[in-house]
Amino acid sequence: MADHLEASVTLPSEPASVSAARTYVVTTLAEWGLPADTDAAETIRLIVSELATNAVQHTFGQSPTFTVDLQLDRDEHLRIGVTDSHPRFPKRLPAAVQQDNGRGLVIIRWLTAEYGGKLRIRPTREGGKTVSIELLWTVPAAPVPGAGQQDP
Repeated sequence: MADHLEASVTLPSEPASVSAARTYVVTTLAEWGLPADTDAAETIRLIVSELATNAVQHTFGQSPTFTVDLQLDRDEHLRIGVTDSHPRFPKRLPAAVQQDNGRGLVIIRWLTAEYGGKLRIRPTREGGKTVSIELLWTVPAAPVPGAGQQDP
């Protein structure tokens, strides 16, 4: 595989785009060697869903689009970032307020840590922000042809 792979998609900030972001990421990662039916792909799908949902719900219509960027470096590190143009950084809400929402970043942080990764939030030059995760890239080993089979 190449030393560096990148992919990106920009979507409108509307609820239907959350599903489109998930599909784009899982399809791209499958092309890069991570089968969609793995635990890692399912975890990434959930993380992207939370990131995209935050970009849609918490920008209050002030970010007409959001962008999902993927980078794979030397088959070792996977970075996924969601960028929007709203200047407000996400905040963890107090437990009393977290009845119906406010848990997205907690979920993202926990899932990312489970895979040995980290979460970052950075401002963009244009005044928005990028919320990104970095994970170790682990692709399941391909089955060895004939392994476990007995000669007739």
